Amino acid sequence: MRTHIVLLGLPGVGKGTQGQRLSARMNIPFISSGDALRNELARHTEIAEEFEKYMNAGLLVPDDIVEEFIADMLAGYNLKKGFVFDGFPRTVHQAGFVNGYLASRNTAIDAVLYLVAPDEEIIKRISGRRVCPKCGAVYNIYFNPPKEDEKCDICGTKLVQRDDDKEEVVKNRIKVYKESTHPLVDYYNNLGLLYEINAVGTVDAVQNRIEAILNG
Repeated sequence: MRTHIVLLGLPGVGKGTQGQRLSARMNIPFISSGDALRNELARHTEIAEEFEKYMNAGLLVPDDIVEEFIADMLAGYNLKKGFVFDGFPRTVHQAGFVNGYLASRNTAIDAVLYLVAPDEEIIKRISGRRVCPKCGAVYNIYFNPPKEDEKCDICGTKLVQRDDDKEEVVKNRIKVYKESTHPLVDYYNNLGLLYEINAVGTVDAVQNRIEAILNG
């Protein structure tokens, strides 16, 4: 069974949800650059502020900044048994860096799961997202709306839309992804590591497609 996994796909395609499920079932770490970055942002660190400057404009963060962040993030994990990477690498240059880093720790990627869905679905998934600033609950005005408009079901706090979830930013993120990140698909395909997964449908249906690949 393949246990050293990278998740690829547009923002909002479901990488986080599926990655967390994989991590729980396989008892391997789910390592999300987005989660790690949010922790840094909460602490107002210097590298987080660099990331935020690019992300709020819907741009990719330069490779040298990302690679420093990746190395620091991975240093605390035992990677030999397996891992699920979400959110990185995002460029071919970063992929080469990750390969070298893993080799230095005597391990390697053995599956890259490329989750795909139409742009229109991605835009709805992300631009419809609303977050409770108090308790952290997440909603979607199209797929999972709160019972009372714009208020958290749990604590009643007014929901907010993150800057990088706004529709114009989402459309730009998709454009940037296709220009800068999509070459990773060819890169990993040429290495014989890429598996394309239809990410439309229920969470369970997508999970079943992933399991069929990893167990194959």
